[in-house]
Amino acid sequence: MNKSIFQTFLLFFLLVFSTILKAENYPHRSDVLWITNPNHSDWIYKTNEKAKVSVSLYHYGILLDTLTVKYSVAPELMEEVQSGVAHIKNGIVTIDVGTLKYPGFLDLSLKVQLGGEEFKHHIKVGFDPDKLTAYTKYPSDFDSFWKAAKEKADQCPMVVEKTFIPEYSSDKVNCYLVKIQAYEKSSCVYGYLTMPNKKGKFPVVFSPPGAGIKPMNPLKDIFYAESGFIRFDMEIHGIRPNLDKQTYDEISRAFGNKNNSYLVNGLDNKDNYYMKKVYLSCLRVIDYLTTLPEWDGKNIIAQGGSQGGALALITTALDSRITACAANHPALSDMARYKMGRAGGYPHLFTKFEGMDTPEKLNTLQYYDVVNFARNINVPVFMTWGFNDNTCPPTTSYIVYNTLNTQKEALIMPVTEHWISLTTRHSILDWIRTQLK
Repeated sequence: MNKSIFQTFLLFFLLVFSTILKAENYPHRSDVLWITNPNHSDWIYKTNEKAKVSVSLYHYGILLDTLTVKYSVAPELMEEVQSGVAHIKNGIVTIDVGTLKYPGFLDLSLKVQLGGEEFKHHIKVGFDPDKLTAYTKYPSDFDSFWKAAKEKADQCPMVVEKTFIPEYSSDKVNCYLVKIQAYEKSSCVYGYLTMPNKKGKFPVVFSPPGAGIKPMNPLKDIFYAESGFIRFDMEIHGIRPNLDKQTYDEISRAFGNKNNSYLVNGLDNKDNYYMKKVYLSCLRVIDYLTTLPEWDGKNIIAQGGSQGGALALITTALDSRITACAANHPALSDMARYKMGRAGGYPHLFTKFEGMDTPEKLNTLQYYDVVNFARNINVPVFMTWGFNDNTCPPTTSYIVYNTLNTQKEALIMPVTEHWISLTTRHSILDWIRTQLK
């Protein structure tokens, strides 16, 4: 076997089995492993520069000598611009992916038939992604809109219910289920509060959730509390996070899918959009966390991924008490970019929903898009994202990162799709430690 191919195989093998979430390109217990290598090691090219990708395929760990592979190439999340077949010979074939004349990504999709079953793979390469800029405009009354909204939300009294949860607690960690009145008297949010089971003062990590309506399990990130941090894992819908999965599935079917989704509820009017309550409830959670006697009085870090990454950045922009932010592949970013015929951010309103392309909805999106909040962040930010992510595409993560005008760091992992490894999650915590005052 070629030495470089073997090294790549070994690296990908380790990546696959170090992840805690399933990577779409490398499903658990698959008999097939794709190896794709762009001719630029960082997967990045200049605009108008041609990209090439070598392709190999392993079946049961054995390199296949000859094989026919179908392929197509498309600008990220757009219609294909070329397609064909490639013939693997001596274990490898090189496909000319082409180029882009503008900053962005091309996506090479691959298919093969083995034993009557179809196996797929894809890989994206970037073209001057550091030059990507936002399509979404900054409304002239953006600041005044959110100033007025915050002042009104502040008038809602804070009522808190806190219940000790023994099944998530240990000799190292105490866990509580917390219910907080937020935004208005008829509204509330929940969350799991975990903290070190010892006396002392500790930094706080505020963690809003990814998209969807689903149960929560604080054990996933219990290592924060075990490492000396207070952590609050937030629920945004006012639904108890310890309900059974069947109940959550029923709720999700009612207002979590397609045009019933909370993400489009009230989108015709910026004052009535569902996410207004969510954004302002995040600030109420910060209100609560700063009252904790165990808080060190200095450090409040916002951290999350996908929708949670978006909410972490948004909260950081809206609340001056946040001292640092860590966000991986943020959603809700340059959502209207589809209007220019390019990939836009999750929830992909213009491709997965109906009736979204109206002046009223487009106007509302400007007030809720992450890129406009990113312009106002002035504390350190750490971001992570992958190229192969189709949920929160790298185009929009780059746009958010490029928009930030503050101290910032990025961990870019080209192979990553919409998942994050345990190693990277601990790397985020390591970065947070470097930001403590």
